[in-house]
Amino acid sequence: MLLRRARQSEALFRDFVRQRFSLELGSAAAKSPPRIEFGDLAFAFPFELARSLRRAPRDIALEIAANFPAPPWMARVEAAGGYVNVFLKRDRFLADLRDSLSASPEPPRGPKIIVEHTNINPNKAAHIGHLRNAVLGDTFGRLLRSRGHSVEIQNYIDDTGVQVADVVVGFRHLRKLSLAQVRAIPEPFDYYCWDLYAKVRDWYRREDSRLEHRRRTLREIEEGEGETSRMAEHVSLRIVNAHLRTMWRVGVRYDVLPRESQILRERFWDEAFDQLKQRKAITHVADGPNRGCWVMRLPGENGQPAEEKIIVRSDGTVTYVGKDIAYQLWKFGLLEKSFRYRVVHRYPDRDEVWMTSSDGASDVEKDFGRGQSVYNVIDVRQSYLQRVVVHGLRSLGHEVPADQSTHFSYEMVALSQKCSQELGIELSEADRARPYVEVSGRKGLGVKADDLVDKLIEKSLQEVADRQPDLTREARLRIATRIAVGALRYFLLKYARNSVIAFDFGEALSFEGETGPYLQYSVVRANNIFRKLRSRRGGAGQREQENRQEDLWEHPERFADLLEDDQIWKLLLQAGRSEGAIEQSFKTLEMSYLAKHAFSLAQIFNIFYHSHHILSQKDSRKQTCYLAVADTARRAMTRSLALLGIEVPERM
Repeated sequence: MLLRRARQSEALFRDFVRQRFSLELGSAAAKSPPRIEFGDLAFAFPFELARSLRRAPRDIALEIAANFPAPPWMARVEAAGGYVNVFLKRDRFLADLRDSLSASPEPPRGPKIIVEHTNINPNKAAHIGHLRNAVLGDTFGRLLRSRGHSVEIQNYIDDTGVQVADVVVGFRHLRKLSLAQVRAIPEPFDYYCWDLYAKVRDWYRREDSRLEHRRRTLREIEEGEGETSRMAEHVSLRIVNAHLRTMWRVGVRYDVLPRESQILRERFWDEAFDQLKQRKAITHVADGPNRGCWVMRLPGENGQPAEEKIIVRSDGTVTYVGKDIAYQLWKFGLLEKSFRYRVVHRYPDRDEVWMTSSDGASDVEKDFGRGQSVYNVIDVRQSYLQRVVVHGLRSLGHEVPADQSTHFSYEMVALSQKCSQELGIELSEADRARPYVEVSGRKGLGVKADDLVDKLIEKSLQEVADRQPDLTREARLRIATRIAVGALRYFLLKYARNSVIAFDFGEALSFEGETGPYLQYSVVRANNIFRKLRSRRGGAGQREQENRQEDLWEHPERFADLLEDDQIWKLLLQAGRSEGAIEQSFKTLEMSYLAKHAFSLAQIFNIFYHSHHILSQKDSRKQTCYLAVADTARRAMTRSLALLGIEVPERM
């Protein structure tokens, strides 16, 4: 709401300057004044006009303030030094803010935006680093949808890569198991593979010749025939379903899962390979260390020499980045081929997840892909490979898609020393000397996502049991789960994405400070006001209060004097900044802007709650006004939490 008023003000000032001074403003963006008595919006454009008009900025600001025709939603315009300060009509702002918060979501419009995130190798259980990827991508998708964009969430399944091949090597050559025996392994299968993958990596290190098993297995998987290929498919599909269940626990869902194996078997890569060769984007190397490979020549950056990136190895297998170029071409609709799909998973609310397929009768055509913009949520260590993919698009003449390919990067997640101890992770002396503990799936060192969520729920349940002993265990568990997920998501979102974060149970689960539970408790507190009011007043009293509320919304000017309370006004202004926080998060890809906005809103609401004593207020007019303010704030807080993927418990 405040962003809308700022833009409307800017447009009106531009028109005024054009008519009065015959000048076009360059910059006229609004800023927030440092103190509330200076107004609600501040504009510095008189400093720009001073150069053309050869007058003091203060004189120009005074002339504008004296002659500007304020619209009905402005209370007044004042000059302060060289600034033009706008004061909004508070009663009008409250009514308009409530209308905007009550409005239905905009229907999807415009070209499709594809957000690809999570992308866990389907060879073992998900870990905490994967959760940061998924929560960032999921929250970004929620923001896009809240702005009315058509959004498709993809989760790329690398089911022909080295990681899956290593697990297959482990089953066939380390464990000596057949496909039937692998199928008989009980759940949790992804945990079993977690340990096996670490053992295989250690097995390779003890004897280099064993790496030949990996090379042979990779070829057999890419060919798509025989028991090796069938075992790889069983492993990957079974673990994908485990990942889907894990991510559902933290509120993350997907629309479609493109599989790397289908990129190869449906000849997507062949089409991309032909295009790359025809445009001479890749060349075949006849000698040297890359002899027999197809490579892409990349221009050097920051004065560095050009370099070669292998796209196809000398044995004919395609590198990860080669397959990713083909995948990126498909996402933009730049390949003639299309996938077929089948339902691979149904969520408890019956939404379906589709996966690329070639299973005959079960295949259907779906309108996936063909996006106008693509955001790839991948950690910062993949920056080089993302640069190769974009260079591949440019080499094929696809400049616009290359410009619309965005690497949504982020840093790693580590564990605090205390968190590592609570999870039972054995630490070396070197680990204990560091400020945080790095995790490594290759070494089997880390925390599985499900274990982390379970531990969070366990700790939350203890707190809920102490606070709500009268509830059933089922009700306490439901509340504890929402608190745990809220704590986790907020912790992963509140930091800038280029920050390494060290997860800590105590910090995440605290009911005080900048945490998910603090935000949830603030909304629960607001909800309790209205729950208690309903139970206290009974039917006649409730109808009386409802009538007074209707009168307020129909005639907000009757309550204008009460809104002169600056504490109330600070709360309404912060609630009105939601649009700006959403836009800032979208522009910068920093979900932390929205997270911190929500925290500030909760803080200001709690100050208002403690100082205005809504339920004990004897003056019915004041109580009606305070209830309207509290209701507006809780709507804004609930909306912000929903965008962050945080559900509000019924009690805390």
